[in-house]
Order: sequence, then C-alpha cells, then structure tokens
Amino acid sequence: MKFRGNIPAKIDAQGRLKIPSVHKAILDEIYSSDALFITSLNGDRIFIYPLKEWETIEAKLRETPAGKAKRKFQQHTAFWGKEALVDSQGRVVLHPHLRKAAGVNGTDVSVIGNGTYLEVWNEEKLTTDIVNDPVTDDELAELGI
Repeated sequence: MKFRGNIPAKIDAQGRLKIPSVHKAILDEIYSSDALFITSLNGDRIFIYPLKEWETIEAKLRETPAGKAKRKFQQHTAFWGKEALVDSQGRVVLHPHLRKAAGVNGTDVSVIGNGTYLEVWNEEKLTTDIVNDPVTDDELAELGI
C-alpha cells in the first residue's frame, strides 16, 4: 500500500488538517505510528512524511558526502520542519509559518499521495500550476510511458 491520488480536505481555524481516512489507514497499517515529520523545500507546499520514512531520508543523508545540495536540503527542511503527532480524531497541526507560506490557512487543500509521503497544496494554486504546466509528450517519452 502506498499513498496515492488527490483527496480534497480543509485546514480548520486551529491549523489542523484531518488526514484523509484512506491515508490514515496506511499510517496505521504500514507504519503503525501516528508520528510524522512535516516540512517543505520552499514553502509552496507541505510535505507530510511518516516519521519512519523521514528517518530513512536522514540515514541516506548521513551516507552522502558534504556538499552544497546536502547542506541546502538540510537547511530548508529544518527551517520548515517540525515533528508532529496525529491526534485521536485523525488531525495534525500544521506549523503556522508553513501554513502561511503555502497559503493554506483555513482553506480547501488537495492532499496528494506520493508513495511514501503526502503533499498538501492550496487547491487553487495546485490547479493553476497543473493547467499552466501540462505534461508533454516528450516528458512521457522520457519516462517510457
């Protein structure tokens, strides 16, 4: 089981996202944990990783030689990042400065499943991005699809 698809959701007035039930079931079944790491690379969208997946990324980074890309990735994800727990009602609080940057304060959002993590997008921004940057035939060919 992997996180897949786009599930509409809403951020409430307290900055909580109710994890869509299909994704919550994966957290429970595959990860057996409500521990998450929530971050971003540039604030335009929010990445929600099961903590076990984030720890795998950290382990890979420990094996990676020091360099600009490593430093930049660590700096950006630390700046936006915070550990969080899913509460008993399946909600998680998203950090205020990350909500503001991503434009998701009290708004409709799209929760996109990307295999081992979730992305939370301002629904309007995501739709605009997809319409303005369609997948081309050349890109499909590059992927062998």
